[in-house]
Amino acid sequence: MPSLLEPASLTNVSNAETEIRTNLPDLYPRLWRFALVLSGTRDAADDLAQTTAIRAMEKAQHYTPGTRLDSWLFTMARRIWLNELRARAVRRGQGLMAVEDIDLPDPSPGQEVNRMASEVLAVVNTLPEAQREAVLLVYVEEYTCAEAATMLDVPMGTVLSRLSTARRKINGTLAPKESAAE
Repeated sequence: MPSLLEPASLTNVSNAETEIRTNLPDLYPRLWRFALVLSGTRDAADDLAQTTAIRAMEKAQHYTPGTRLDSWLFTMARRIWLNELRARAVRRGQGLMAVEDIDLPDPSPGQEVNRMASEVLAVVNTLPEAQREAVLLVYVEEYTCAEAATMLDVPMGTVLSRLSTARRKINGTLAPKESAAE
């Protein structure tokens, strides 16, 4: 409860900033992974995740304490990335990096698992950006379709459609290889 000397708005900003500072270190690996999916490179993911963390602290007054900090951060990261893409298009006209050029870590779960994961990741990275974002948020980060729709600022039906289209493309690309192997 705010004191008589401290306005309620300052207390909310202080609570928001405290919650962000407390929870950001635990959320940072997930934020970085989302940044990697958006940007396609480790360096760009590092920059995007750091920029998002800094922006979160600067914009703490816009965060409502007790709500989903991870959703707020992911939405912020996506908006920062889209702004960066627009700025790049104006400056140089460059796009995303090819899948082959991405250096991904290998936690060594086994060769077969790595091969399959690489194939799936390669197919996911060929999807349009909107489908990639939906796949990451729902299947990797395990958000509900409604939460993903809120973060992406689209109707839930659009998220469901993007997921359906992405699944068909992934299955269509990988299924012929599995049939040929049998």
